[in-house]
Amino acid sequence: MLVARHHVLTRRDSSAERLDKSAYLLLARLDSEGPMSIGQLADAFALDTSTVNRQTAALLRADLAERVPDPDGGLARKLRITEEGAKRLAADRAFYIAGIDSVLTDWSPRDVELLSDMLARFNRSIESREGRQWPRP
Repeated sequence: MLVARHHVLTRRDSSAERLDKSAYLLLARLDSEGPMSIGQLADAFALDTSTVNRQTAALLRADLAERVPDPDGGLARKLRITEEGAKRLAADRAFYIAGIDSVLTDWSPRDVELLSDMLARFNRSIESREGRQWPRP
């Protein structure tokens, strides 16, 4: 709960406009995976396609993502992060990393490494309960 609270407080203290949680997550996935269909995004986040459709519509309206033909030649159009989307994602990512760095400033490098290892283990355990691999291929 405190991690979530820290995240909320950093959002409130910011003078810049930040991406909302769903936009951040979708853009991060598009940034790391490349173009994806709404169905692929829904599967990646274990969400209903109607939910992802609403969230991606907001990304399209804000020019943070764009529709492109399937690079693999499929019929479904895919979503790709735009230059503006990548810029906003990078700014938010840097902001949140700086916030985490400020919390961990007096931690030893070993303690930071242990935290990172335990969070990775925690994520793998959560995903394995749902029958999903983490990190996802």
